[in-house]
Order: sequence, then structure tokens, then C-alpha cells
Amino acid sequence: MAQSKALLVLENFIGGKFVPCSSYLDSYNPSTGDVYCRVPDSGKEEVEAAVKAAKDAFPVWSSKSPLERSQILNKLADLIEHDLEAFAQAESKDQGKTITFARTVDIPRAVHNFRFFASSILHHVTECTEMPTMGCVHYTSRAPVGVAGLISPWNLPLYLLTWKIAPAIACGNTVVAKPSEMTSVTAWMMCKLLEKAGVPPGVVNVVFGTGAKAGEALVCHPDVPLISFTGSTQTAQRITERSAPHCKRLSLELGGKNPAIIFDDADLSQCIPTTVRSSFANQGEICLCTSRIFVQRGIYSEFLKRFVAEAKKWKTGNPSDPTIDVGALISKEHLEKVRTYVKKAQAEGARVLCGEGVDPLALPPGNQKGYFMLPTVIAEVKDESCCMQEEIFGPVTCVVAFDTEEEVIRRANGVKYGLAATVWSGNVGRVHRVAHRLQSGLVWTNCWLVRDLNLPFGGMKASGIGREGAKDSYEFFTEVKTITIKH
Repeated sequence: MAQSKALLVLENFIGGKFVPCSSYLDSYNPSTGDVYCRVPDSGKEEVEAAVKAAKDAFPVWSSKSPLERSQILNKLADLIEHDLEAFAQAESKDQGKTITFARTVDIPRAVHNFRFFASSILHHVTECTEMPTMGCVHYTSRAPVGVAGLISPWNLPLYLLTWKIAPAIACGNTVVAKPSEMTSVTAWMMCKLLEKAGVPPGVVNVVFGTGAKAGEALVCHPDVPLISFTGSTQTAQRITERSAPHCKRLSLELGGKNPAIIFDDADLSQCIPTTVRSSFANQGEICLCTSRIFVQRGIYSEFLKRFVAEAKKWKTGNPSDPTIDVGALISKEHLEKVRTYVKKAQAEGARVLCGEGVDPLALPPGNQKGYFMLPTVIAEVKDESCCMQEEIFGPVTCVVAFDTEEEVIRRANGVKYGLAATVWSGNVGRVHRVAHRLQSGLVWTNCWLVRDLNLPFGGMKASGIGREGAKDSYEFFTEVKTITIKH
């Protein structure tokens, strides 16, 4: 643990050891706008060393039984849980999210990821068929693939990094992980627990740095046969191009432009607070957040009035204050990008009903330079507007009216993304009909973000390729072989 003038200085974790880097990047505290951390600016050399360590560790790790690997994953989960408060404080400071969200969502889910895959790896079965007339029996076996390249985003740093590491190593692979250079601290903290958990050197390697340098080197490395990436669709296009010469296996979990469809028989007492949460949780920086709200015309005015009133109750401010609902956005650049969308909507004739440019934002003295934005609700937006078509990834949601079921399905599907959707109605037949016709990998009805990790997670269209979950992650991180026995 290195310190320099109160700045935290991180090091890469390669082959079971922390290794300094020749150059570093500044990392900012989003709630203050100050540099507080130095992150390795890794490149080909560091990735090469990490891949070599992972390759060297693969034979021994892959030969361990699922039970042995499961026990180690459970131990790592216990160690993170023991330090939950320290992890939560670090995640809040590094990412800008509220301490409450980090305590109740991010870190508990990271713990659960390890426990879940520690359990699920013990319960997979293979296939077997017989051909009596040919005197043959066929069966399948699965084996780990090798070194997995894992690239995780800045919005849910440890949550999504462990969602990749846990199934990869549970299946017997070794990994080289690259967290976002903007949110690297909790990954570094986790590395300090690996030896105590019993993870052999080289099984988990973490290389910090930018996508352009460290990420590119990892994606292009010939000895990394699979890449699991969560992030933007634009970056995924680059990964696909750069990995194509090596025919790598890809899992890409990308952006969303998620609709909420609210019919006139919806229970607004449940719908409104849940939809406010689905719009503004984690500052709207979740790929599953609601950014387009379609409300049936008969209840549109009532919904809008109550929704805006509820949104105004959400307090924006210092993330370390447990009473705060909305923390800081990840960076100054991202804040300006989100603000630009609001300005574009206004220029197109839309109405901003609350939030950015409408309500005053009062911040404590220590947070005046932070990257804060109020929950913002925009109405009367055209479907072709960039605010209705592009992923904003901030505390901004658009509310529009619709008349018929057929119409709203067409409009909800009228974007390039297809990650998630929510449907609110008391009509059981309707929610089934609509759910089947929506072009979304996940559809929640009368709820949001209720997850069973056994089931597939992922999107359609530009929202990704592949799925993650108990069975899907197992299949991605293993190679299947069909064996035929003639008797």
C-alpha cells in the first residue's frame, strides 16, 4: 500500500504480487473534483506479464475440482463481506455513488457473485444420448478454456468485475482483468485478499489502465481466447474488430435505452416510486435504468404531476451523507455530456419539468467543484429526438404519452437498443402479450431490477452479444466436447 502526499497510489497485481508501473494516471474524486489517486497507465508490457502469469497458473488451477474452487470462492466472499464498510466507503469515494447505494447494493452484490458461482459450479450436469441400433453412447464434457480477458466498467465497479471473475475462475479459467481506469480502487483492495482466500498466484491478475492501451493489448493478445466486456456499444465494436483475426469468443454487455410502459390500470402508488428509482438510482448510471417513460394518455397528466413531485424529493449532494439519494456523476466530461442532452431537448421544444436548469442545486462547501446534477424530467419529447434514441447514462428521463397497446410496442421498440423494459398494468394477459413483443433481453412487469442470477442476463440488438447467468456464464467460460463410445 503506497502513499504519496495523501494520494493513494495503486499497483498492478500480477502473478500474486503487486507490481509498480512506469507511468500513472490521475483519478478524481467525483464529489470534490480533486485528484486523490494515481492509477497505473499500463500497456503491452504489463498485459504480457499478466497473461504469462495467468497461462502459467492455468494447469494447476484447471485441474482442481469444482469443490476445491468453490471453497476458495466462498472464502473470498467472506473476506470481502468482513471488510464491507471499507469497500463501500472506497467505492463511494471513487465512483461518486452514495454511500447508501454502495453499502446496500454494490458490495453485497459483489459478495453474492462469488457465493452464487461457488454454489452453481457444483450443480451443472452434462448431456448423454444413446443409439442402441448403432451400439453407441454419446456424452458431453466441459473444460475451462484458458486465460479469460475481463474488461469491466466504471458505474458498478466491484459489482460487475466480480460478476465476471467469479464464473471465470469457478469454471477453472485464469483471468487478466482490466477495471475502468476511473474506478480502480476496490479491484485493488480485492487483490489484497486473494492470497488469504487461497487463490493461487496467477489465477487472478489485475492490470489497471485505459481501454486504448491496456484494454487494446488484452483484446489483441493471441493467448487470451475469450473476452468478456461490459461497457459502451462503440467500444464493443472496436473489440469485435480487433479480436476478429484471433476468432475470440466474445461476451458483450452493452448499452440500453430502456422503456417503461405504464398502462391506465397501473397501480401508481407502486409504479411512481419504483419508476423514479429506476430512472435515477446510482445517478442514472446503470445500463438498466429507465430513460423513456410511455404513459397511457388517460393518466398522463396525473402521472406526470405525481412523478415530478416524487423526483423532487430525491436529495442530491455529498455521497458520504447517508440521507442523500443522488451522488456525483463519474467525471466532469460526463456531466457536460449529460447536460448537453438536456439543452438539446430544450432546443427541440421539449419541456424540462424539474432538475437541470430549472431547480437550484445547493451543495455543501466541500462539494462545490463536484460533478453533480439534479434528477431531471423532460416531457413533450419527440421519438426521433436524440434524448429518446441515444443512451444518456445520467439522471435524466423522458416522459411521453401514448394511446394504444399496438402503438406503444412499436414506439418502445423504435431504438437500436434492446436491453431491458418495464411494463406496468394490472391486466395479466396484457403484460404477457406486451412482454413477448418487446425487443428486450429483460422485461420486468410491475417491478424493476428483481434478478434471479440463475436466469440469462443480456440484451438484443445493439445492447450486446451473449448472455450471463448460472448456465450461460458456465457455457461461455467452458469448452464443450462430444464424446462417442462404440460398444
